[in-house]
Amino acid sequence: MPAQMPIGTRLASADAEPLVDTGEPAALHAPRLNRHTFWCGQSGSGKTYALGVLLEQVLLHTRLPIVVLDPNSDFVHLGSVHEGTSEEAAAELAQRDIRVLHSAPPRDGDGDRLRVRFVDMDVRSRAAVLQMDPVRDADDFNAVLRVEADLLNHLDRPLVEWLRESGDPSADRIATLLENLGISDWDLWAYGERDVTDVINDRADATVVDLGRFSSAEQMRTAALAVLDRLWAQREERVGRLIVIDEAHNLCSPDAATPLERLLAERIIQIAAEGRKYGIWLLLSTQRPSKLHPNVISQCDNLALMKMSSARDLAELAQIFGFAPQDLLERAPSFAQGQALFAGGFSPEPQLVQMGARLTREGGSDVPIELR
Repeated sequence: MPAQMPIGTRLASADAEPLVDTGEPAALHAPRLNRHTFWCGQSGSGKTYALGVLLEQVLLHTRLPIVVLDPNSDFVHLGSVHEGTSEEAAAELAQRDIRVLHSAPPRDGDGDRLRVRFVDMDVRSRAAVLQMDPVRDADDFNAVLRVEADLLNHLDRPLVEWLRESGDPSADRIATLLENLGISDWDLWAYGERDVTDVINDRADATVVDLGRFSSAEQMRTAALAVLDRLWAQREERVGRLIVIDEAHNLCSPDAATPLERLLAERIIQIAAEGRKYGIWLLLSTQRPSKLHPNVISQCDNLALMKMSSARDLAELAQIFGFAPQDLLERAPSFAQGQALFAGGFSPEPQLVQMGARLTREGGSDVPIELR
């Protein structure tokens, strides 16, 4: 496969004229996905659809494993092609190993459940889930560590049930904490089943981690943190992975408040700062730059910008992404749905693009208005 990934057609413009579709193919340079990418566009810009176009081309043109943290269940059908997709592309995509892990029973029966093993999570992460500070709450957290040594032999049983029956007063306190926080009721824990990190370690062509149907944001963040912790812990393997975080402001806000939110943001910032040398590359998608932690955006060397009306956000982008021409940035408020500016290492030159059609089904969609 060639290194150039077709994504649509190029748009021509003069300053005072509407954008014109030239029909000339537009492409991105696949090898330069070895840099972090920032993808943004306001609601209704076609951001998620366009991101799907790119991910399909990554699957077709590279052997780069993709891990998608998908908070709106938009990519759960990444392995299901449209009827109108060419036979050649459909045959190629059919050969790709695409796994989908669902946060609730899949509506069409396709895919497995998303599970996490609490005892396999990083120590700091377990503390954050329990809303503990390993220093401030030293006695209780030490009790957690001691209890877990025995728990490893009972992974097939509900955690609280085992803790209550252990006869250990420390274990009983932990069970009470889990119940009071509602953590014992989370439909997330593996209890002896394969968990999300086991699936990711299979190194499928794409693993979609569907975070969209959990009953609480804490479960979504816990699952995301378990994935990112494991990938970071295995960084010395230098496998090379593209981690796609859609609606990234949900996981890496500059205003993180809880221990879990803060630790998750710290992990993403750490990967943004140091992950490139280990082959862990981020693609962060969001509606507004101001919603995402600035220490993450500043590490991105590729920019995809769709319709953006906020003058403040555009000024911020111009400051961060100096390689994006000012005159093209200024066109962003007038972009139609599906139009984008690409600049940085993965674009041979800054280019305005009309995104092409998706090859696979979209997972999410707007709620329609029924007509009489």
